[in-house]
Amino acid sequence: MLPRTPAGTAPRQHLPRRACLHGPRLGATVERVTSAEPKQFGEAVAAMNAARVRPEIELGPIRPPQRLAPYSYALGAEVRRPEPEVVPERSEGDAFGRLILLHDPDGADAWDGTMRLVAFIQADLDASEAVDPLLPEVAWSWLVDALESRAGQATALGGTVTATTSVRYGDISGPPRAHQLELRASWTATSLDLGAHVQAFCEVLEHAAGLPPAGVTDLSSRSRA
Repeated sequence: MLPRTPAGTAPRQHLPRRACLHGPRLGATVERVTSAEPKQFGEAVAAMNAARVRPEIELGPIRPPQRLAPYSYALGAEVRRPEPEVVPERSEGDAFGRLILLHDPDGADAWDGTMRLVAFIQADLDASEAVDPLLPEVAWSWLVDALESRAGQATALGGTVTATTSVRYGDISGPPRAHQLELRASWTATSLDLGAHVQAFCEVLEHAAGLPPAGVTDLSSRSRA
């Protein structure tokens, strides 16, 4: 498993390209919490926006889902790799995700609290990784370890890890076979310091993308530990 990554840079206002596919950007107004919204929700959103992550990850607000909770907020994230001087025949792939905050001042029995976080991460895999029977367990351990080390306590944690293979036929562009990892999870925060939860989420994204530890130059092919 990759070492824990220290804080790096603050979230950029530029919306990640892939995250935009799952929620249009709202611009500067997305970060504004109105007086009609609970103070706790405003503090939680401010903490999410103040989270500092490594520079390879672009982080920005996207439109949150509606009707899931009285109040909601969402961040989209994408791993950005340096542009190569020569475009390779086969790309190393990419990874992106979104982290949604749901807030119900009255709480919910299933949540065991009032602040629920919902995460989605998708990353490209190579063929050998896609068939590894331990991949789901390893990927889930990334999330558990990241939450424990960065966010402290989190309750009612649950989710799924899925490895998929797509095969293209006929006149369609793209590689003949594509392999992807998807992680879907939700948990309840026990404090308003949601910046730590954003950092934990981005740490899992780093692992899924196969990024080397911060400050280390990757001279080999992508790998996950």
